[in-house]
Amino acid sequence: MCYNCSVNLRALLYLVKLAELQHFSKAAEACFVSQPTLSTQIMKLEEELGVQLVERAPRKVKLTPVGQDIADRARHVLRDIDQIRAAARRSRDPETGSLRLGIFPTLAPYLLPHVVPAIRARFPELKLQLAEEKTEDILQLLDSGALDAALLALPLDGDALEVEALFEEPFLLAVPSQHPLATQEQVSIGDLEGQELLLLEDGHCLRDHALEVCALAGARERVDFHATSMETLRQMVAANVGITLMPQLAVQPPIPATANMQLRSFADSEPSRTIALVWRKSSPLGALMREFAACLKPALPDSLRRL
Repeated sequence: MCYNCSVNLRALLYLVKLAELQHFSKAAEACFVSQPTLSTQIMKLEEELGVQLVERAPRKVKLTPVGQDIADRARHVLRDIDQIRAAARRSRDPETGSLRLGIFPTLAPYLLPHVVPAIRARFPELKLQLAEEKTEDILQLLDSGALDAALLALPLDGDALEVEALFEEPFLLAVPSQHPLATQEQVSIGDLEGQELLLLEDGHCLRDHALEVCALAGARERVDFHATSMETLRQMVAANVGITLMPQLAVQPPIPATANMQLRSFADSEPSRTIALVWRKSSPLGALMREFAACLKPALPDSLRRL
């Protein structure tokens, strides 16, 4: 196969950054080069490809349709180049270097204290870089190559990911101490019929799981309040504002008990979420990820059902 032009990978990187920031100076700063250098490389790329990639106007930068298309494709090219480099590096020593791991906010602060010591013991030369984001953002970062793997709740859409299920985490009902359900040792799904539950705002996978329970139980969400974090939910229950569902890890040691809040397990049809380690099928880190998953499972608390 013969190619008539040689595309500079650095120029592709500049184009991708320009597409993200829509500003020549900011893109140059992000790439650690001068603005004239970045502008020159973009113009050379336009000459090599024979198309206009950028609409240039005072104080305004906009990619042309073909420019945006090429920038989107370049992201995947650059990701593949990173994977080639990672494959070479990992072939020399797969358990050294950095592992960029995504994890969502209603899991991160509660799971990590249990598993990080085991990770450090098993992989002493591996530098763990954590990104705490909502599930949708993590999936985008994973697809772009900005993350190597993630801990996410199932199910997940798409067939480009390898999925290693780790554990099933039950939900508990959190109620104020004055609530009628606080007098019961356990609750059932039917006890939630007609109840209003406090939920997280859109974008949290825990909200989606809670809505599924509401639909099953004949409950509904409280529409005049959406929490931004698990801790906000906890304090609202303690303040007698309402009731909610909380995952097991968020309410067990080392998390301290919350005054004026009672926790009740479900006697039947116990609601839960399944947490998995996921990574790209195309990633060169597949073998390491399976070792990583094998390291996590024994470190999990006994309150979780290992898968």
